[in-house]
Amino acid sequence: MNTGWSGGGYGVGSRMKLSYTRTMVNAALSGELDGGDFDMDRVFGLAVPTVISGVPTEVLSPRKTWENPDDYDVAASKLAAMFRENFEQFSNQVSAEVLTAGPQ
Repeated sequence: MNTGWSGGGYGVGSRMKLSYTRTMVNAALSGELDGGDFDMDRVFGLAVPTVISGVPTEVLSPRKTWENPDDYDVAASKLAAMFRENFEQFSNQVSAEVLTAGPQ
């Protein structure tokens, strides 16, 4: 769930509305998402719900909030690379399953 920035990099996008974040957390905790439809994020490997009552569908797909989706792809790939690089320090302490579960 995105609780931070959406719609572009700093200075372009905007903070995620707290009301959306609360609605997403409540949906996850209440079981509203159980049995729902999900899209798999191709970079981060996360199952993203396609619908949450009270949250605009474009908010659930960060790529759709960017004016230029290609810019999102570049930023997501850069962030994924940063995650992978940082996690290398733990590579000898976790299973192969954990290593392959991270951003691709």
